[in-house]
Amino acid sequence: MAAPTLKCEINFSSGASFGQTMVLGEGKLGTNVLGDAAALIVDVSDMVVSANITRGRNPLTDVFQTGTATITLADTAGDFNPQNLSSPYAGYLLPLRKIVIKALDNNTGTTYSCFAGYITGYNYQQSQYVGQVSTTTLTCVDAFQLLTLATVSTVTGATNPQLSGARINAILDSVGWPSGMRDVDAGLTQLSADPGTARTGLNALQTCATSEYGALYCDRDGNIVFQDRTVLASSVAGTTTDFVDNGAGIRYFNAQFLLNDAQIFNQANVTAAGLATASYKDQTSVDTYFLHSYDINNLLMNTYAEADNYARAYVASRKDTTIRCDAIVLDLYSDNYAAGVLAALSLDYYNPITVTQTQPGSSTITKRLQIFGVSHSISYQSWKTTFTTLEPQIDAFLLNDANFGVLNEDVLCY
Repeated sequence: MAAPTLKCEINFSSGASFGQTMVLGEGKLGTNVLGDAAALIVDVSDMVVSANITRGRNPLTDVFQTGTATITLADTAGDFNPQNLSSPYAGYLLPLRKIVIKALDNNTGTTYSCFAGYITGYNYQQSQYVGQVSTTTLTCVDAFQLLTLATVSTVTGATNPQLSGARINAILDSVGWPSGMRDVDAGLTQLSADPGTARTGLNALQTCATSEYGALYCDRDGNIVFQDRTVLASSVAGTTTDFVDNGAGIRYFNAQFLLNDAQIFNQANVTAAGLATASYKDQTSVDTYFLHSYDINNLLMNTYAEADNYARAYVASRKDTTIRCDAIVLDLYSDNYAAGVLAALSLDYYNPITVTQTQPGSSTITKRLQIFGVSHSISYQSWKTTFTTLEPQIDAFLLNDANFGVLNEDVLCY
């Protein structure tokens, strides 16, 4: 069984879209995107010395963060040195050119996306010693960085009231984000009027997603994704991928099990624009762990009942703590590891998994979790994938589900 093969392409065309530009008379309908000049796309797969990719959600702020990647190229001719005027890419080596990182699963022949983003810097290091190879390291970010650079104030198309998905689309339209690079649910929460204040596009979008109790993230193909709370609540009930340290499932290289109070919140104070603060507290949890407060302001749900439901759902999912598994690491160069390679390349945000660890005395502990972060660390003869894992974002009551349909344990999702 073989480890995956890294594939990396740089697209020097302008604009956010990753599709190769179609010039009339030259392009292919259904494949290319309209543009005024052919894209210069360079396959640098054979030059990659190492790659590191990090994507995921901050469990304390409850938002997904900007994905990053660093790619080091063996650049013996200085082709990717911006100071080299003889480079075949001279004039093209500019910030925010597009880059796509993929992985070929050599066991199945399937290629998976790992990262799609934009180059922010070219760091050329000339060799100083005999046998040393000159390198250029590319620093990259995903689309969240572009949304941080864009400022919005008045949002054209914003109405009062307006479903969260429609408002998110209006904000994306305002910053000129391509319609073909978004996957936006309609949403369930009616939002009040847009505040009309100057803020980043990302901040405006995250406020809408948080008001919904949903999720906003950039996927590994570079698309902006918004999922409403029913999608999040039901996603944990899907078929799990099972990771076990004793060979009964996919083996993992390492797992981070711990017990602490870092993710306990037993009081929530939720304030939406123009409404009184909705507060909810679980006294039993306070008596056990002391007060752990969550405070959030300037949300946009247009009724107090929505804010109150948000506060109750938030506390219900975070008032208690147990032994957690915050991350597992897979070694894709392990022997007979086809299932592990497939899992590392195919699983992504909100996919449910189980992680089993053998304890002293041969007992085991099994945690049912979801993936909230994916990182790849790749170098010669080494590929390790880390899944950041968390309990479900919404501990919802799911009818007829053995794991999440337990009375007095799970809560109805509003």
